[in-house]
Amino acid sequence: MGPLDFAQGDILSLAHPLHFPMPKYPPTPTSDTAETLHGETIPDPYRWLEDGESPATREWTAAQNALTRSYLNAVPGRADLHRRLDQLLAIGAISVPTPARGRYFYQRRDGRQNQPVLYLREGVHGEDRAVIDPNALDDGGTVALDWYYPSDDGRLLAYGLSENGSEESVLQVLEVDSGTLLGDRIPHTRAADLAWLPDGTGFYYTRYPAAGQAPAGEEHYHRAIRFHRLGSDPADDPLVLKPAEKEHWPSVGISPDGRWLVIGVARTFDQTDLYLQDLRSGAPPVAVAKDLPASFEGEVMHGRLFMRTNLDAPTYRLYAVDPERPDREAWREIVGPRHDAVLEGVRVTAAHLALSYLERASSRLRLTDHDGRGVREIPLPTLGSLFGAGAEWDGRELFYGFSSYTVPPGVYRIDMETGAEELWRRVEADVDPSRFEVSQVAVRSRDGTEVSMFLVHRAGLVRDGGNPVYLTGYGGFNISMTPAFSRSLLLWLERGGVVAIPNIRGGGEYGEDWHQQGMLGRKQNSFDDFVAAAEWLIARGYTVPERLAAAGGSNGGLLMGAVLTQRPDLFRAVVIQVPLLDMLRYHRFLIARLWIPEYGSAEDPAQFPWLRAYSPYHHVGDGVAYPAVLLATAESDTRVDPMHARKMTARLQAATSSPRPILLRLEARAGHGAGKPLNKVLEELTDTWAFVFSEVGVEFEAG
Repeated sequence: MGPLDFAQGDILSLAHPLHFPMPKYPPTPTSDTAETLHGETIPDPYRWLEDGESPATREWTAAQNALTRSYLNAVPGRADLHRRLDQLLAIGAISVPTPARGRYFYQRRDGRQNQPVLYLREGVHGEDRAVIDPNALDDGGTVALDWYYPSDDGRLLAYGLSENGSEESVLQVLEVDSGTLLGDRIPHTRAADLAWLPDGTGFYYTRYPAAGQAPAGEEHYHRAIRFHRLGSDPADDPLVLKPAEKEHWPSVGISPDGRWLVIGVARTFDQTDLYLQDLRSGAPPVAVAKDLPASFEGEVMHGRLFMRTNLDAPTYRLYAVDPERPDREAWREIVGPRHDAVLEGVRVTAAHLALSYLERASSRLRLTDHDGRGVREIPLPTLGSLFGAGAEWDGRELFYGFSSYTVPPGVYRIDMETGAEELWRRVEADVDPSRFEVSQVAVRSRDGTEVSMFLVHRAGLVRDGGNPVYLTGYGGFNISMTPAFSRSLLLWLERGGVVAIPNIRGGGEYGEDWHQQGMLGRKQNSFDDFVAAAEWLIARGYTVPERLAAAGGSNGGLLMGAVLTQRPDLFRAVVIQVPLLDMLRYHRFLIARLWIPEYGSAEDPAQFPWLRAYSPYHHVGDGVAYPAVLLATAESDTRVDPMHARKMTARLQAATSSPRPILLRLEARAGHGAGKPLNKVLEELTDTWAFVFSEVGVEFEAG
């Protein structure tokens, strides 16, 4: 019996949900607070819960956490579930290497390490040595390596560390050979973009203002590009570019010869300007693409700018541009748009372009010459997803990562001269993909739009209407839900559960048009698509509402809040993680003004109606029999304020007529999800699956 099998008696019943007495919720005061927007008065009885620092909020949250803890600890078999998840999470993780002149930097997490370790391999088949081990920096595992950039020769490494899931990186520079940490230390470098000078004497990078350098409450905005010379005082780093609007998001790259600085300025999630600056002449940046209704990105290699864009091409195209003649009339298309696939990314090597595509929401990899000719398909192991590509601009090798629902991550290397391919490194796991089936089906949404959906389950599943189903989605920000490996989903699959993942509108699976059909005033399409997927599963005999659980996080948490309030009859359990739920006030907290181009703002009289029409917090109905709900959030989240989960918990607890629980789980020393240590991931997943198993009738006890 392999590790993924389970003893007879582990599942005592798959027929009936477990029943617990209705929890006695902590008392939650209400207020008469209301706000008038565009002539409508909107009550907000739980606004006091927006202040996470107030003693009253802290006391209330502690009481909610205590209730949740006692409820979930009472789930039969929770200890066995915890033990199995601990085994599954010990399946490691790996990233694609970044080559730097015979040196290969990559991250790997082995066994029960809380955080991935950054390794350096000398030579493509050489020995690995740890360069940065965040696990040695904090006993609790809450220090995370956010990002890293080796210099062109691999002798220096710039990287960012943050604590408690905050993602508030501090930039440091390491001399790789000696292990000496240089004196350069730069705070406020969250999600930094960084471009080394070819000689390694300095770099261009992005950073945020320090306290007092921006108006109060705007420290999460005003991201700018600066230049740092090694050994100099970062306080004196000259400003290279500060965007016109505080919400704009600049990025930076540099050509291998150090001549051309490539600057991107994302104005919205579907509009990015692109500039080139000739550092040799010292001339100011020149706009390559500005004020155009499209996204642009590029890099200068081999004397030309390779520029990917969705301008007049929702599935993207690739241009070659002469940096000295960047006007639009001189752009030359080298890879045209395809109607059946989205051009996701481009990697330039000495003689080839590596083009990654999404075709029906799964990955394809193709090679061409620098003019887009001589297309060669690289066969991938199965239906699945690429998770990165690594190459040097003048290199003759390409690395790519691949995984699928039941295929653990592996990194492959292609010799671009001979065409030979090898498995460079993979995650070892005792997983037999033949035990499971992966398929893709088509679902008709409310307006007739066809939506694809992946289904994963045990081979030979019988559609008798009694299967437990875990339905999850995202549908926003042009992000694609593709077949990728999940350790915790194996827990569900090996116990007879079905995983369903629809590619709903708002995502990027089918290009920019698909994204735009699920944003702003058309956001309801995302919710309709997800509801259609649930109805399809029920109508086709996969499950019934009593055995259907839905889950999503962040924008997917908004999705869960919307479908919960619009169709509470469809689900037995809903897991809402780090969510946006008060869509009339979301933009007033943390970095959320950055998302106005995706959702809109209630301050705008034209945008207010559509936000008001679906804002989950404002659509909780008194006396409605809501499903069981677990709302999970974290106190150090610097993206989505935990106030959303607190207010929604209070509103649902007061409103529901159902005996099913409404639970809040607020994690200390954790953020939106990035950098969360494995020990906290284990506890959160144990609680989440204990909740889901108990609600949809999967009893988990040792036999």
